[in-house]
Amino acid sequence: MPNGPDKNALSLVTAMQDFTDGETAARTLAAAVEARLREGIARRGRASLAASGGSSPKRLYEILASADLDWSKVTVVLADERWVEPGLTGSNESFIKASLLTGNAADCAFIGLKTPAAAPSGGLAEIEDRLAGAPHPFDAVILGMGTDGHTLSWFPEAEGLDAALAPEGPRAAAVTATRSDVTGPFTERATLTLSALQGARLCALLISGEAKRAVWRDAAGPGRVNAMPVRALMRDPGLDLQTYWWP
Repeated sequence: MPNGPDKNALSLVTAMQDFTDGETAARTLAAAVEARLREGIARRGRASLAASGGSSPKRLYEILASADLDWSKVTVVLADERWVEPGLTGSNESFIKASLLTGNAADCAFIGLKTPAAAPSGGLAEIEDRLAGAPHPFDAVILGMGTDGHTLSWFPEAEGLDAALAPEGPRAAAVTATRSDVTGPFTERATLTLSALQGARLCALLISGEAKRAVWRDAAGPGRVNAMPVRALMRDPGLDLQTYWWP
């Protein structure tokens, strides 16, 4: 998968949905996510949402947190994490708890990825045990994309990237990225894998600004997946990938 052929790559890319502003995009996606979670609860008694950090989904999470939903039957799984303790700068867990796990959504179960291990590779077994408790496949997945073409913690050419992009196998991987303006000092990460996303009933990619729009278009074209890992999402025929963009 990571270095597979580019043949027919474009045919698997869903069209980008353009919105005039972030508020409209957030409210539209919030309605779709809420619907998927309701369907999951009705179908199997529980639902699951994989949630990413970053600035793009903040307003979405604030809207979702006020949804009149039986959140006690929802499990929120952190999509990826910098290897820092909750409460410290850079923690995605802290961001999710402050933006999503509030209001009505305070009753949901939460699965974080940071463990007491010194490095992500040492925490994978515990992370896998945690993920086993989440309803799978996910009812909804919320992702972002960087200007380097990464999503989750799938950074270009990173150590551990091949494991993260495997369509079958463990649900979590340890990744060590090359430090850049995008990673900052947080090069060691734990992340959900492409395998973990298989069967997701909604996989939403949130991006804003002309720079990321150009990156998305580049990624939608031919090229190596390892160079722009978001291509792994775009080219996976089993994912219902939907891109939400606003200026």
